[in-house]
Amino acid sequence: MEKTTKSIRNIAVIAHVDHGKTTLVDALLKQTHVFRENQKEMLQERILDSNILERERGITILAKNCAILFKGVKINIIDTPGHADFSGEVERTLGMADGALLIVDAAEGPMPQTRFVLRKALELGLKVIVVINKIDKKYARISFVVHKVESLFLELAKTEVQLEFPVLYAVGREGSVFDQIPKDLNATSDVTPLLNKIIDFIPAPYTQDEKPFKMIISSMEYDTHLGKIAVGKIHQGEISLGQKVVLSTNTNYVCKVEKLYVSEGLIKKEVEKVSSGDIAFIAGIESIKIGDTICDPRDTSALPLIEIGEPTIHITLGANTSPFSGREGKYSTGRQLGERLEKELEKNLSLRMEKRVDGKFKVSGRGELHLAILLENLRREGYEMEVEKPQVIFKEIKGEKYEPIEEVDIVVPIEFVGVINQEFGKRYALLKKTEPLNEKETEFIYTAPTRVLIGLRSLLMSLTKGTLLFSSYVADYQPLGKAIPKMRSGVLIATQTGDALSYGLHATQERGITFIPPGTKVYEGMIVGKNAKEDDISVNVCKGKKLTNMRSKSSDGIIQLAPHVELSLEQCLDFIEKDELLEITPLTLRLRKKHLTELDRRRVSRKTEYVYR
Repeated sequence: MEKTTKSIRNIAVIAHVDHGKTTLVDALLKQTHVFRENQKEMLQERILDSNILERERGITILAKNCAILFKGVKINIIDTPGHADFSGEVERTLGMADGALLIVDAAEGPMPQTRFVLRKALELGLKVIVVINKIDKKYARISFVVHKVESLFLELAKTEVQLEFPVLYAVGREGSVFDQIPKDLNATSDVTPLLNKIIDFIPAPYTQDEKPFKMIISSMEYDTHLGKIAVGKIHQGEISLGQKVVLSTNTNYVCKVEKLYVSEGLIKKEVEKVSSGDIAFIAGIESIKIGDTICDPRDTSALPLIEIGEPTIHITLGANTSPFSGREGKYSTGRQLGERLEKELEKNLSLRMEKRVDGKFKVSGRGELHLAILLENLRREGYEMEVEKPQVIFKEIKGEKYEPIEEVDIVVPIEFVGVINQEFGKRYALLKKTEPLNEKETEFIYTAPTRVLIGLRSLLMSLTKGTLLFSSYVADYQPLGKAIPKMRSGVLIATQTGDALSYGLHATQERGITFIPPGTKVYEGMIVGKNAKEDDISVNVCKGKKLTNMRSKSSDGIIQLAPHVELSLEQCLDFIEKDELLEITPLTLRLRKKHLTELDRRRVSRKTEYVYR
């Protein structure tokens, strides 16, 4: 017989990127006295974004668990990423929740990721509380945004009951939440209205303590002493320390629960027993992966699998083969790279990997940022690798090739409207809607194939001086469209191995822009800049000024160089073409041609031309 546990609520916090989700969670943690007044966390912002890359980029990448206590009720909070590229994190963790807080920016309104996360929440039958955040913004459109949210629910709701949802109003950075739109937007409050609404509106989890234990693994953590720690909501039964359990996929593998934890604030509290409805952390089960069902040996039937969306982009990774290979990294072999990727697959459900016959790895993900974060993590762990140009994953449907189509939402200052129209026009994108948001900003909604969007985010960010808001999600698959012309000009290729000198770089800058400063070590075939024209050009950046009998020392004299352009990892991925590679080491990012010598490049070009004819 099922019963509810009144003392637990499990909620997921979902939102589009930068709508204030993590900031609001900060307020919940601080105001429920999770920390003492003198603890350093009371002065921190984005407390849950503990990952170094999360803090550097200002986004949530990994879903995280914490818990607070209010009026005797334990509230388990699952903070999820807001970027569409990490939607796999959202999909795998929503199953632990019974309700959700949907955070929406009072100026921007519902965005593509808002639609995605809300659809997933409603499909799972979660009760949703809407929080209109940042109501103190200069261009906030509170009533308009509420109307847009209501329209979104009307479009996505599965039942009439889902159309009934409470709306609260917040200034997340001040930790203020209101039941009604405050007359004075500078008024102060606290998060009590939100906490009360969570207890009153979000249902308590159903418990079935008398049934055999069963739990699906929604997440995994790793501890140097305990090994893998399985995280999930207990579907039925109870789990105790020392209890024997099995995996539904391998009923012969019987293991014992060595450690058992639940969330308490930001930490894990060790306990003797956890009942159904609560979120548990279980150590002692090694051969596990996300999506597995841990169960009592008396009932080994599996729970429904977590549905994860398909990857849309893939890259090819291999061991570094450049002349500088092995100089800067701890791990530089294909075997070491393969072992690390296998480990990543255990916790990164959106990722796919396939080993090719040439020893390289085809790695597929949900978008450019998803794959770029993986590569950045690898390089920071000491891995060297080379990466080919990202490619879109096509589907074969009834003998016809289909490609992913994305809906792109752009918010940009009015002075850059022409830039947006020009760049999307080049890519044959379809404009669905455009409207001014306020006196200074305009919103565009386009649909375009994923293949024409690769590299566009970085380009537009540069062209709009960093003022762009760019978001997208895969909306559909359509038959493969027409090809677009090459967008990038040629490159400047080093002809010699050595140190780049000011004299050689000065001559090179007459042809285009350079990517390296003087003193950089280069090798033949390395890309050192971008040509102003369409063709690739070979240049000697190691060339110095010739000595004469009137000179006593080798000085380049006074040479004025234009500042070099330093590309980020994502910009490098966007920049390279099919005949080029990105060399990634812990210290350096280098662009290079696949074939380093000019003779080899000519031979390949002739073969390609012959095949084409």
